Amino acid sequence: MKITVGCDHGALALKESVKEVLAELGAEIDDVGTFTEESVDYPDIAEKVCAAVTSGKSERGIVLCGTGIGISMAANKIKGIRCALCGDVYSARMARAHNDANILALGGRVLGPGPAGEIVRAFFTQEFEGGRHARRVGKIMALENK
Repeated sequence: MKITVGCDHGALALKESVKEVLAELGAEIDDVGTFTEESVDYPDIAEKVCAAVTSGKSERGIVLCGTGIGISMAANKIKGIRCALCGDVYSARMARAHNDANILALGGRVLGPGPAGEIVRAFFTQEFEGGRHARRVGKIMALENK
């Protein structure tokens, strides 16, 4: 699976830790930055990750900022994106199983590498259950056209 990752300066260290977990899972990783602790704007990073996912270049993505809040809000403005900010394993599983989330958001200043790694493992190993959830996901996506 190809996964695009991107972060702002507030989550650089966590992004590097997350990439190690993705590599353990056998993922092909496309890192769109940032690569230094110099301040950058998280909406710009979200846009790059989302473009990779919506174009089909990557199957899924991970966006990271200090809390994960701002970058997840920015990602969810992009048509075709279902970004879930997850701070625990259960939420990560449900984001995939019930919501077919295609991007995971994490907070570099609120999660350590251990918990973040478990969240990433849960998100990228859980399949979408479909069924009644597919109808609901369809309704979520239809909201983009209103």
